[in-house]
Amino acid sequence: MTRQTHASTPRIWDISPPVDEQSPVFPGDTAYCQRLHFSRSPECPVNVNSITLSPHTGAHADAPMHYANGGASSGELDLATYIGPCRVIHCIDCGPLVLPLHIAHALPDLPGRVLLRTSNTASQSWASFIAIAPETIGLLATKGIALVGIDTPSVDPATSQHLPSHQQLLAHDLRVLENLVLDDVPEGDYELIALPLKLMRADASPVRAILRELA
Repeated sequence: MTRQTHASTPRIWDISPPVDEQSPVFPGDTAYCQRLHFSRSPECPVNVNSITLSPHTGAHADAPMHYANGGASSGELDLATYIGPCRVIHCIDCGPLVLPLHIAHALPDLPGRVLLRTSNTASQSWASFIAIAPETIGLLATKGIALVGIDTPSVDPATSQHLPSHQQLLAHDLRVLENLVLDDVPEGDYELIALPLKLMRADASPVRAILRELA
């Protein structure tokens, strides 16, 4: 009898924070709210909840509509960008902005997607957090990437009014993931899967983002 061998199952990292009433949002944005709409009973066979939330709740993908009038909505985005080879780059405690020098060590042979881990824990203040310098976005664009992600609420500082890093994303037609949880993810290469919902009129979409170990 021939003994069959099975390849080990690739490890998966869930890089999405929990979404519930405790999920932080920017001041003034719509907080998560959930209520029971239908309740299971002898007269009703199911429980059904209604939810209200900002599309920027939890791990999320900004759509160009968010920072450009007339930009594409979440439902119009090419899903291929959100699936595929990815590199996690550590720039932990680098200061208020991720500068080109903080990622220079990991730039050779970049895959098409880059996620920046800026902290040992994702529980950063939404009033003050590490963002990405616009020149860093510009540098990554020269390396042929299609997507950049970060483990903080935004690629721009919380107080920014002009959103220069978002404008760099727009200028280079790059996609972005924000508010990821990369606490336990070693630096290196993975497969990213983080699909936005087909929200045809939304400026962003929550995603269930995962990293999968490469075979």
